[in-house]
Amino acid sequence: MRQRNRRRRHTGGPESRDRWMITYADLITLLLIFFVVLYAMSSLDAHKFSIVTSSLSDTFKSGNPVLDGGDGVLDGEQGTKPGGSGNGQKNADSGNAGKGPSQGQGSPAGGPSATPTPSDPAGDHQPSERELAFREQEAKLADLMGVITQYVKDNNLGDQIFVADKPQGILITLSNRFLFDVGRAELKPPALPALRQLSGLFRGIGATISIEGHTDNTPVSAGSRYNDNWELSGARALSVLRFFLDSEKLDPGTFQYAGYADTRPAASNATAEGRQKNRRVEITVLRQLQEGN
Repeated sequence: MRQRNRRRRHTGGPESRDRWMITYADLITLLLIFFVVLYAMSSLDAHKFSIVTSSLSDTFKSGNPVLDGGDGVLDGEQGTKPGGSGNGQKNADSGNAGKGPSQGQGSPAGGPSATPTPSDPAGDHQPSERELAFREQEAKLADLMGVITQYVKDNNLGDQIFVADKPQGILITLSNRFLFDVGRAELKPPALPALRQLSGLFRGIGATISIEGHTDNTPVSAGSRYNDNWELSGARALSVLRFFLDSEKLDPGTFQYAGYADTRPAASNATAEGRQKNRRVEITVLRQLQEGN
C-alpha cells in the first residue's frame, strides 16, 4: 500500500518542475513586443515629416518671413493696400531716401530719435527725477576721474596713484610708499598736496567716500606700535580720513573707513612687486544711484 502511494506521488514530478518555462517564455514574448513597439514609436516617417515642413514653409513664405530676408509677416501685408501706399517702415524709408537730415526720421547714426514708443506715444518722454539725479551723478564722477587723471599725469605720479572706474564708483589707489614710511601710519609731507587736491574735488561731489587700508602678509616688526596688520591698515586709513576732516574740514557724514590687513590682496604676496602693490590705501567715491533702479 505504501509503494502504491509513492508511485502516485512521483507521477506528476517532472511536469510540475517545468511549468516555470511557460511563464518565462511569456515574459520574453512580452518584452520582445514591448521593444518592438518602442522601436516603432521612435522611428521617423521621413515622408510625413517632409509634408509637414513643406506646409509650414509655404505658410511662412506667404508672409515674407525674417528667415527669408524679410522684416516679418507685417511686410507681406503692406503691399496689399491699393496704390501700394502702405504705412510700413520700408515705404517710409523709400519715401525719405532723397531727403536731407531735417526731413528724414531718426538720427544719422541710428541713435535715439523722436519716434513715439509704446511707453511714450507722444514721443516727448520727460526723464524722472531719479534719472536726472543719476545723470548728474555720472557727470560729476566723470569730471572727477578726468581731473584726477590729469593731475596724476601732470605731476608724474603714475606709479603712485592709480584711478579706475569701477561698478561701485571711482576707485583711487594710493601706494603706501607714497603715503607712509615703512611700518608707520603718519602721512608723509610729499603726499599732502595730492590729498589736498582730492579734498577739493570731494567737497562738492555729494557722494559717500570710502577709505580702506590694506597691507601685505608680512607681519609687523617686533618694535612696532601696532600689534598686527589689522591695526596698521586701520590706522593708515584713519590717518587719511583725519586729514580730510581735521585739515580740510570736509563733512564727516560723507566718509567711512576700514582696515582689511592682508585679506584683500591686489596681487600675489609671493613676490616683492606683488607685496608692494598690496600695501595701499583705496579711496572709493561710491555711486549712490544705479541706472534703472
